This record gives sequence, structure tokens and C-alpha cells, in this order.
Amino acid sequence: MMRERVNQFDLHLHPDKTRLIEFGRYAAYRRKRRGLSRPETFNFLGFTHICGCSRKGAFQLKRKSRRDRRRDKLRQITEVLRRYINRSIPEQGVWLKGVLMGYFAYHAVPTNSRSLHAFRHQVQRIWLRVLRRRSQRHKTTWQRMDEIAEEWLPVPRILHPWLNKRFAVKHLR
Repeated sequence: MMRERVNQFDLHLHPDKTRLIEFGRYAAYRRKRRGLSRPETFNFLGFTHICGCSRKGAFQLKRKSRRDRRRDKLRQITEVLRRYINRSIPEQGVWLKGVLMGYFAYHAVPTNSRSLHAFRHQVQRIWLRVLRRRSQRHKTTWQRMDEIAEEWLPVPRILHPWLNKRFAVKHLR
């Protein structure tokens, strides 16, 4: 029925990307009762959506940054930093700060903080490798890199509210 409805507007569904999955509040319970594994996940708008539980055991929609998108972004950062290898640390730091702020602005949703901290750590590792390649007698230790990162790389924090707070808008109508 969905394909027919979409075809009325001269749109087409991609057969590999379009599927019907069991997802939601009772999906895990129903699948467990039938002897199946955990509910499937799906990718949408740069996130992997997962059926999960809160600490109290209630249903919770968990969102994580997609691994392939995160890896691609890290690859882009590596390429640019290698081109900027001879620039000063403050110049590189200003550029990296802007990149991380933009990444965090989109991906800073609840339940995604582990992924954000891992991304920052990976950027720090990439930057350390680039700084060490500047000279055969580098003196850039992890302790020094932590100081540099503390000064230039922003610490991720959740910027977007939970869905129940975001859509709980009251109008005067």
C-alpha cells in the first residue's frame, strides 16, 4: 500500500533502504517472547536508532552517531591536518575547534555522549600523530597533547533536549 501511495506522487522507494521492522516500546518484549534476539536498529539522519532501556528499566530510544559517517569525518580531518602540518599549533587548533564545534552541534543529542567523547579522543590521537611527524626528534608526549587538547579542543556536552521536552510546547491558542 505504501509503494502505491508514494507512486501517486511520482516518487519511488529504494528497495534496499526501505523495510518494515519491529521497533518501539514493546518490541524487545514481543521478540523475546517469540524467542528472537533484540530489535533491529535503523539508520536515519546520521544516527543509528536503537531500542533500549533507561536505568529504571523503562523504554528509551537511544541514538548513536553512525559509525561510517564518524569514520569518514575522521578521515577528512586527517587529510586536512596533513596539509596543515607546517602551520602553528594555534592555527591548527582554531581550525579543529571549529570542526569539532560543528560536529558536536549536530550530534549532541541525549544518549550519544560516549560517541562524542570517542570522536574527540580520535581527533586528539590524529592531531598527536601529525604533530609527531613534524620532526624526527619530536617531544610531543601524551601529557603535552592533553594540555594542547584542553586548550583548543572543546569538550562535548549534550546540547539538544530530550524529545519529550523538545515537543512539549504550549501555545496560547
